[in-house]
Amino acid sequence: MSEMDREQTPASSDAPAAMVLAAGFGRRMRPLTDTTPKPLLPVAGRPLIEYAIERLAKVGVRRAVINLGHLGHRIREHLGDGSRWGLEIRYSVEEEPLETAGGILRALPLLGDRPFWVVNGDVWCDFDLGQWLRRPLPERCPGRLLMVPNPPHNPEGDFGIENGLLSGTAKPRYTFSGISWLDPKALSEYPRARACFGLGEVFTHNEDRMQAELYEGDWCDVGTPERLQRLEQRLSR
Repeated sequence: MSEMDREQTPASSDAPAAMVLAAGFGRRMRPLTDTTPKPLLPVAGRPLIEYAIERLAKVGVRRAVINLGHLGHRIREHLGDGSRWGLEIRYSVEEEPLETAGGILRALPLLGDRPFWVVNGDVWCDFDLGQWLRRPLPERCPGRLLMVPNPPHNPEGDFGIENGLLSGTAKPRYTFSGISWLDPKALSEYPRARACFGLGEVFTHNEDRMQAELYEGDWCDVGTPERLQRLEQRLSR
């Protein structure tokens, strides 16, 4: 089977799938990302993206799709087919940046027709993803977002939560963690879907319909060398 054929094989219908976003340039991490893609930067002796893959495998994910952009071949070479974690990794190569939602939309044929996790490849979090498997999305609910208290780099937050739903007006506002559980229709039926666009506008479109919950446990968005160092210190204790 050719690589192209393999990349068009849909996810198994009886196991959850996941999308790991790993195609960004990591400009704020330069010069570290001049030669290493951000998801492969080491934290406590392991590439950051491995923590996400291991956590997904533990809750039963059997197919993870990773989008590749800047230095993407390094990620493919390191992770391989995913067999060391007991899952299958497929890759969605982006010749041009598609942003978060555009990258997921392009990869939908690999993810199947059931809700799937989306995890930023540069986020570390100890949230138990298995909780969401035990609480399926209600009918016609486009997804569920994990929100966290606002970190110093995002003091105004992104969205509020009202009656368990994402809100653009409710206070206080919280920060999107980079972890979500999405019905594929949230992307495929979004009326402004196009090749390159971000998840933020999809979430805004689905305010008052998409579930959201606050998590106050351990979370870190590794967006700068300073945050990478702080996470290294935290995990090396």
